[in-house]
Amino acid sequence: MSEGGLTHADARGRVKMVDVGGKPVTERRATAEALVSMSDATLDLIFEGALPKGDAIGTARLAGIMGAKRTSDLIPLCHPISLSEVAVEIERVSSTARIRTTVRNADRTGVEMEAMTAAAVAALTLYDMIKGVERGARIESVHLRHKAGGRSGEWSAPGLGD
Repeated sequence: MSEGGLTHADARGRVKMVDVGGKPVTERRATAEALVSMSDATLDLIFEGALPKGDAIGTARLAGIMGAKRTSDLIPLCHPISLSEVAVEIERVSSTARIRTTVRNADRTGVEMEAMTAAAVAALTLYDMIKGVERGARIESVHLRHKAGGRSGEWSAPGLGD
């Protein structure tokens, strides 16, 4: 760790990848969420499977899984890690499509970035699937809801009730 307490910077402030080689392998899990707001008419098309581009939910789910697997290619200081599970669920909540992702593994580093990348990529894919009928849809948030495992243990985002 650098003098300032940053793990991704050396003593001179230069960016570096953290050495996780000495850390124990532990079970790790993270859940993230993205919200995509749009009109009720567009939500109806998504959940009825009636979009011109086809199955938006299935396509976004697959994109989220692929995004989790490619996180280290997209986020410069993420370690390439093996994933044992990536789950992507999409449900209608009020005037939004709520995307929840859960990623699990046993490794020396956590899966929070993989869960958030899965949620973000699924949200972007959902937008791509609906932009022909509603360009004004908005990706409202992408955030970590919960993580477990590793040295820091368990954490849940405050105030995020279902």
